[in-house]
Amino acid sequence: MTESTHGLILRTRPLTETSLIVHWLTPDLGRVATVAKGARRPKSPFAGKLDLFYGADFSFSRSRTSELHNLREINLRETHSPIREDILKLQQAAYATAFIEQTTETETPVPEIFELVRDFWKALCEQKTSPQMVYAFELKLLREMGLAPDLAETHLTPGAKKIIAALLANDWKNIARLKLADAQDRELYQWLQGFLIFHLDKLPRGRNAALSH
Repeated sequence: MTESTHGLILRTRPLTETSLIVHWLTPDLGRVATVAKGARRPKSPFAGKLDLFYGADFSFSRSRTSELHNLREINLRETHSPIREDILKLQQAAYATAFIEQTTETETPVPEIFELVRDFWKALCEQKTSPQMVYAFELKLLREMGLAPDLAETHLTPGAKKIIAALLANDWKNIARLKLADAQDRELYQWLQGFLIFHLDKLPRGRNAALSH
């Protein structure tokens, strides 16, 4: 059975000398893994269309025996190229990927989380990198997971509570404009780290690199 959807490429890895495994995040199917047969050949119809953080419409034939499906066609929509041109943008996008992989099940619809990741990657392309971009992504994703912090129950300073409320409420353009004092950055970094470990058992991979700590 052939299915079609739109997705973001979270990860790729070689399968054989000529084929590639592509991990997608989609709104209607959640995380999906496909095999792009022959994708590593220079004249492959997939050539230039499968790379980290690309967005595309694609179709695949569903496997009856595994969660690894056969990629059929792809129509590239976005490349998010600025992410691959800046090491910190790359680290922040990779951290978002690790967070998603740790906290979502395969082939489970996640439309709100898909929109969050798509918008975060777009913001990374358009805005300057900053710690608050990562904090906002963490907080917004926790909210989608039903784990939004109850600020009234925390021991954060009033200033930090206001920042968290702003990060949750604002769009990415306004989040990028926020200014954090060094003390506020340290407070949010440490508190969110503890909050994540408490609820997820361990930190998603790459957090320190994404925050340059």
